[in-house]
Amino acid sequence: MSSQDIPEENLPAEQDHVHGAVGVADEKHPFADPGLPPHEHRVQDIDERAAKRSERAVAFLFTLSMLATVGFIASYVAIPHDKSVFIFPLGHISALNFALGLTLGAALFCIGAGAVHWARTLMSDVEIADERHPIEAAPEVKAKVMADFRDGARESALGRRKLIRNTMFGALALFPLSGVVLLRDLGPLPEDKLRHTLWAKGKLLVNMNTNEPLRPSDVAVGSLTFAKPEGLEEEDHDFQTEIAKAALMIVRIQPDNIKDKRELEWSHEGIVAYSKICTHVGCPISLYEQQTHHVLCPCHQSTFDLSDGARVIFGPAGHALPQLRIGVNDEGYLEALGDFEEPVGPAFWERG
Repeated sequence: MSSQDIPEENLPAEQDHVHGAVGVADEKHPFADPGLPPHEHRVQDIDERAAKRSERAVAFLFTLSMLATVGFIASYVAIPHDKSVFIFPLGHISALNFALGLTLGAALFCIGAGAVHWARTLMSDVEIADERHPIEAAPEVKAKVMADFRDGARESALGRRKLIRNTMFGALALFPLSGVVLLRDLGPLPEDKLRHTLWAKGKLLVNMNTNEPLRPSDVAVGSLTFAKPEGLEEEDHDFQTEIAKAALMIVRIQPDNIKDKRELEWSHEGIVAYSKICTHVGCPISLYEQQTHHVLCPCHQSTFDLSDGARVIFGPAGHALPQLRIGVNDEGYLEALGDFEEPVGPAFWERG
């Protein structure tokens, strides 16, 4: 339905607006102002039933936003942070993150869509032209404003009452810290978690492939074996977090070939245990040269000498791999004699 199909008596009355337009060109105004085009009435301006439908549509969108907000709060409270769901085509993702993103996005979208629909169908759409005026205030207005400011400053006694002034400034400066405190809810504090792993005195070295505790006889000279701490299972919800710090590589070297004195003391019959996590950007090291006892990170080719304290001999890594002190328990299994002496992982010293 268009405005041409409605009798004139049913059309809403329009007010005359003074445009101040120049109808014809002259020397002062070389370009003629064509004026505003004729106003086209919307169906909501003509038919109250259509206006009611638009009103209900806007209210429906706002109601959906409210429900989505309630869903956001309920998701935050009810969904465990470690639960995952399969969403095609994204695959397995965090159920909490998916629910929070979906509900928050829906809430914001419905508010925006409702506001736009309200403005386009129900708010006034009559075009109004207004003449531009000088932005700069007149000299008498400036003088009055400055006089009023001086009078207000004098009446407030801010200059004389220094105690009030200073305490007010202190209150205004400290108040924003309230918002900083709220940042505490963004997540748990890291504390010293980066400095410790699951390794501790008495923890058995478990083969990553067989999931069995290792004996010295299981580690042949020239072989590379990967191990994890006793008790850490792949089904654990924090497995990836913990193995990223505790992953271990074990190599057996002839004791006479070990150059570093501390490395020899911390080994057992030439069996040395080093962190598997490269100290450059945290890639897992997996390439080993038997003749040189060098291990190579496949990401950026950082090379470490396992016969000389795992020092860096090539590549961008910043420091040597941390060594784990090991021994053998009464049952003949390899065990840790403590945690790593220094934190594992990339660029820790630059971060902390």
